[in-house]
Amino acid sequence: MTVPAGFSAAEAAHADQIRSGDRFEFGANWRRFLDLLDDQRIAAAEASLRSMLGVDRLDGLSFLDAGSGSGLFSLAARRLGGRVTSFDFDPQSVACTRELRRRYFPDDPEWTVLEGSVLDEGFMMGLGTFDVVYSWGVLHHTGAMWPAIDLVQRAVKLQGRFFIALYNDQGMRSVIWRHLKRLYCSGRAGRIVVSALCVPWFVWRQFVSDVVRGRNPLAHYRDYRANRGMSVVRDWIDWLGGYPFEVATPTATFDFLRGRGFRLDRLLTTQGSGCNEFVFTRERIAARDDR
Repeated sequence: MTVPAGFSAAEAAHADQIRSGDRFEFGANWRRFLDLLDDQRIAAAEASLRSMLGVDRLDGLSFLDAGSGSGLFSLAARRLGGRVTSFDFDPQSVACTRELRRRYFPDDPEWTVLEGSVLDEGFMMGLGTFDVVYSWGVLHHTGAMWPAIDLVQRAVKLQGRFFIALYNDQGMRSVIWRHLKRLYCSGRAGRIVVSALCVPWFVWRQFVSDVVRGRNPLAHYRDYRANRGMSVVRDWIDWLGGYPFEVATPTATFDFLRGRGFRLDRLLTTQGSGCNEFVFTRERIAARDDR
């Protein structure tokens, strides 16, 4: 591959994947999310980190955001006192994270933002190790999920925490979703078809669920920002276009990381198409990681 002038190899690879329909423009979606970002969303992101990690603050701890996306959780970790390193493969996601650093922590030496791939072993090894490694909804979009998890887990210090979220394996439903996501990324016509099919279904499914449970159908959308500070529309688009797309059962994830020296501390599972969330602690350095 010839790298265009002014582009890094990672940027050129990313652009090639977008053109071929093999990757969704995650960063473009998150760029629009920044227009919605406010103190309430940031507070919800902070609360998510505190709750899952079981801490009040991250003072004195190093925090790696592997696949920073919008940069919201890097910002949350920094506001909680962590020394943050953020990176992403998508140049627009890198730009989003840098924008949040500029807005809230300009010229802060305790927050580093980089461009890189979780599948680049040299890049990952060059980062060092961290007290907390965070990768929420990222590694299933690499096109090589298990190798990506393997490389990212090496960045966790002994007795460090690994907070990861991966799409739930729903069997044939996941296969169908993979084809729909690929269609969405194929071009404008694909985006229109998939959106026209799926968005009304999302709305109707939520409406029926709320009515059956006796809840106000509008409350889901009104209160959505309390869910990790996110936006329902941006999450819909992220879901529909989120390609590459891989899935894992909770058992497969647990077994994979237990074999690499981790103990499971917390698990939140989903019955549907969302993510299973895990917090692990590294109890030992596995032989395969002993360098």
